Amino acid sequence: MEPRYRQIVQASWVSIIGNAILSILKITVGLIAGSMAVVADGVDSASDILTSVITLITAHIMSRPPDIRYPYGYERADAIASKALSFVIFFAGAQLAISTVTRLIEGGPAEVPSLFAIWVIIASILGKVFLAIYQSRVGKKTGSGMLVANARNMQSDVLISLAVLAGLVFTVVLDMPVIDTITALAVSFWIMATAIRIFFQTNRDLMDGMADPGLYKKVFKLVTCIKGVYNPHRARIRKAGNKFIIDIDIEVDGSKTVVEAHDISREVENQIKNGIENVYDVIVHVEPYGNVEKDEKFGVSNKDV
Repeated sequence: MEPRYRQIVQASWVSIIGNAILSILKITVGLIAGSMAVVADGVDSASDILTSVITLITAHIMSRPPDIRYPYGYERADAIASKALSFVIFFAGAQLAISTVTRLIEGGPAEVPSLFAIWVIIASILGKVFLAIYQSRVGKKTGSGMLVANARNMQSDVLISLAVLAGLVFTVVLDMPVIDTITALAVSFWIMATAIRIFFQTNRDLMDGMADPGLYKKVFKLVTCIKGVYNPHRARIRKAGNKFIIDIDIEVDGSKTVVEAHDISREVENQIKNGIENVYDVIVHVEPYGNVEKDEKFGVSNKDV
């Protein structure tokens, strides 16, 4: 297994173990201390365990070499996993919202949570800060969208735990147990909002979109400085995992031989690979100088950037 995939697997295991400890601690203490908000926070951590398991499985899928069924490799499993994570996170938030609303409607006697719940939440905040920073660093280093999404989810968890902590403090100080339940409801909405945000962010990779249009400008700058290359156009850049697949059309002198045109296209390919990091493949289409094809309706030209 390549170093990149080993780092993703290691980060997944750290997340699984860390969230398992936090989840068991918060759910147990929340039930004993009588705090629905702490239980809600524990449920959120439990959903993080499942997301990390998905990340772990995906890392093994991504490490497979290209084959006849998937000639571009399995890197895009990263984006699919991120999409799956958004559904898992949303479901956890929705279940929590339903149970909290049910408790508010049914009413009944409620007790003020014990102070022990506050100390558990403080410990949870410190643990989540560590996990969020670690996941974010590994995600950016490896170019893993699912790890970055997981890190963002854990950053949201820190804010959630802070909200739970504030709710607990007000509940104890004001002696109003309903504040704890309302805080749990607010947490559930935040969890669902995080899931929706991750869902839409993954659409770009799955639809071959580009987060940084400035990359096109860099491609054209690299290509136009090559002798014998004219009018680079119809560029298309898409991602497969953390790598870029770049297609571009160029024009060359029509009197050149096939070998000469091929050499120029190879120079274009090497120039792009040397000038841009994480390029998986470059596909260069060669046309005679002055060629016009009116039916070309896709791709980016120099004038577009």
